[in-house]
Amino acid sequence: MRRGCSVCSHPDQRGNYETGHLGLTIGVANLEHSLAFYARVLGLPTEGIVGQEFEYCAVAFFTLSGGLRLAIWAQDDSVHDTGLSKARSVQTSLTIGPKVANRGEVVMDEARRAGAEITRPAGDTFYGGYAGYFRDPARHGWEVVSNPSSHPKESLE
Repeated sequence: MRRGCSVCSHPDQRGNYETGHLGLTIGVANLEHSLAFYARVLGLPTEGIVGQEFEYCAVAFFTLSGGLRLAIWAQDDSVHDTGLSKARSVQTSLTIGPKVANRGEVVMDEARRAGAEITRPAGDTFYGGYAGYFRDPARHGWEVVSNPSSHPKESLE
């Protein structure tokens, strides 16, 4: 049972959590800066920061395809709510990979201009796609990838 914030919880009438939806929450050092970065650079739709009226509860949600929701939450608030120790992230344990219709240069260039560190410039991949990697200002790894053969044409438009 969550001890603190209930902004992220969505129980149904039986008290069970929603099925068919997946949420990914990542901790960030600066919530406002990360919100601006993800919304502007990656074009992720959001309604901004919610839950500020509750202590340790400010969070921003981004609705992605397939029912996936990305949440960004201040690391210090996450430490308080989860009871876990604040730790430095392992850089290669997770990358988040938005799929793009073009070769990704625009996203990579915008990310660089917004303060991201390009860790591998975009280029051709062994599987026939195109990918590049960057680390956002909160130091999370992102892969910008295009592989038109793995996506229906209408999902890329």
